[in-house]
Amino acid sequence: MIRGIHHVAINSPNIDRAIAFYRDAFGFEPVSVEYSWKNMPEMDAALGMTGSAARTRMLRAGNCYIEVFEYSSPPPRGGGALRPHDHGYTHFAVDVTDIRSEIARLKTLGMTFPSVDPLDTGPIKAIYGKDPDGNIIELQELASDHDFALEI
Repeated sequence: MIRGIHHVAINSPNIDRAIAFYRDAFGFEPVSVEYSWKNMPEMDAALGMTGSAARTRMLRAGNCYIEVFEYSSPPPRGGGALRPHDHGYTHFAVDVTDIRSEIARLKTLGMTFPSVDPLDTGPIKAIYGKDPDGNIIELQELASDHDFALEI
């Protein structure tokens, strides 16, 4: 039985910086001790990799988790973070109540945005931004009567 999506994983070249960013930007707090591995054939088998080595930590805000990794082996492919139109997981969305103030606040923490104004369709205001590693995070502000508004 599937109960729901538990977490999104983010691979960063600097796990400490990523943890600080997600804590300060979105209120994610570590809920586990750091876990690391190297030279573990059973981990390589589970990941489908060879010679993996990494540090990881689970973070939580409300009922949402983010697992942050910093791999030291094997080296990542070049090319940076995925773009919105690339294949694969390209972003996650954060629901906000005042999108303009969140854009301003998140800029002070290192997020960048392609525009000063969010898209405004009336019931939905949204904008994509990038964290310090270039990962895309969508901010969305939904009207309270929207079909997929969060209940708080």
